[in-house]
Amino acid sequence: MFDVKEDKLNVDLWGMSKANILASIKENKLSTETWIMSGFYLFSDLAAIIFAVVLAYLLRKWTPAFMLPPSVLASGAYVELWPAVFIFTFAYIMSGLYPGVGVSAVEELRRTTVATSMVFAILSVWIFLSRVGFIYSRAVFFIAWVLALLFVPLARAAIRYLFDDKSWWGVSAVVMGAAKTGADIVKILKNTKALGIKPVAILDDDAEKHGKKIEGIPVIGSLELAPELAEKCNIKWAIMAMPGLNRKKLHEIWEENASYFHHVIYIPDLFGFASFGVLPKDLGGILGIEVRQQLLRLGPKIAKALVDTIVAVAALVVLMPLVPFIALLIKLDSKGPVFYKQTRYGKDGKPFKAWKFRTMVENADVVLKEYLAKHPELKEEWDKDQKLRNDPRVTCLGKFLRKTGLDELPQIFNVIKGEMSVVGPRPIVQDEIKKYGKCYSLYTKVKPGITGLWQVSGRNDVSYEERVALDAYYVRNWSVWLDLYILARTVPVALFGKGAY
Repeated sequence: MFDVKEDKLNVDLWGMSKANILASIKENKLSTETWIMSGFYLFSDLAAIIFAVVLAYLLRKWTPAFMLPPSVLASGAYVELWPAVFIFTFAYIMSGLYPGVGVSAVEELRRTTVATSMVFAILSVWIFLSRVGFIYSRAVFFIAWVLALLFVPLARAAIRYLFDDKSWWGVSAVVMGAAKTGADIVKILKNTKALGIKPVAILDDDAEKHGKKIEGIPVIGSLELAPELAEKCNIKWAIMAMPGLNRKKLHEIWEENASYFHHVIYIPDLFGFASFGVLPKDLGGILGIEVRQQLLRLGPKIAKALVDTIVAVAALVVLMPLVPFIALLIKLDSKGPVFYKQTRYGKDGKPFKAWKFRTMVENADVVLKEYLAKHPELKEEWDKDQKLRNDPRVTCLGKFLRKTGLDELPQIFNVIKGEMSVVGPRPIVQDEIKKYGKCYSLYTKVKPGITGLWQVSGRNDVSYEERVALDAYYVRNWSVWLDLYILARTVPVALFGKGAY
């Protein structure tokens, strides 16, 4: 499989033959047969759908009669609907969910939600317009639909959690370009295993880069090796990470090197633009890219407002009983008020008072000053992000509240007042505005949120520069699907408290 042309691949390079290099690729080689991913995803999807229907049936059956209208709940009638699994499979195939390579978690959430909802809508219309409609419970169908919207993405996430580090999971890819963009792509692909694209080799015409490794992936040679890797090594994916090339050179590389791969992803020189929901356009034979300004469109703004309202009301009902309990614990734990308010800056740069549970001792500023005086080695850590991993000001209860995010529970009232959103950039104080630089104008385009990308991406383990970049990404790619994805990620982050201190 790896015997290759004498004139290209058996020439010594940095004291190592190309055959040995390709042998190392073979050692780290990944499966290029996407049926493995498709099979596991298909299994998880159908299992989630079946479980949703069974649980919906049981919930309806156990519901007291006075709470819902009477209906016929013969289990055999629902078993007869088993052929509907083929409709779900077809819908997911048409949505591009198998094998799902290169599909981000946010896009996967959108596709599964749309496809699942369409199938349930079709089944509902067919059943309740037919003569057999009277034997099925509308409540069962509604509950099953809601549960399926939850279980299908969760099942897929579980499958990735179990298998995305296996050698046979995903597809192998060649990265063309070893400069900064190529290095960034390799790092992103290795850290974002949900995409299912795993780089095994890097090509670059710069001989000085040959023999080096980027994130453990070797730069094995020049771009002329691409056809051999595609044909002899059965690698079907390539990523062209050379955005600075002129059109003539780019077209030449595309025809001579990249055209041998089944799938080619080109990284354009569009850094700073939105990436989610971008659509290709054919303008009379000229490739165009439509970037939708979500912040200016009425539909997405209304949808976000609805999400804020629904989540805020649900949080009030479910979590508000915790407020008096937490207030009592704060009083018992340390002296001082229960709540803490601080001026933060939100949409359009307007200041507002953000409310939190108090997590620090009284005279916190004095305590910090004395602590840094005794431990000057920690001053650099404080000056960097205004954070200390072991902050002496934080109370015992405060550490728990911060770890779980419960200290921000009172900000639900900021959401109800319209000062904050459930999801958005972290609200900042005046001293932080200068740290945002040019990105501050992006920050002020949306309301700050109780949770956001920063909170679900490591929180305090993320540098301030990365935090600003995450906020900028959120604003540029703002959508309801991104909000739902962040909300889903918030729950496990709150439970495990990664990066919270």
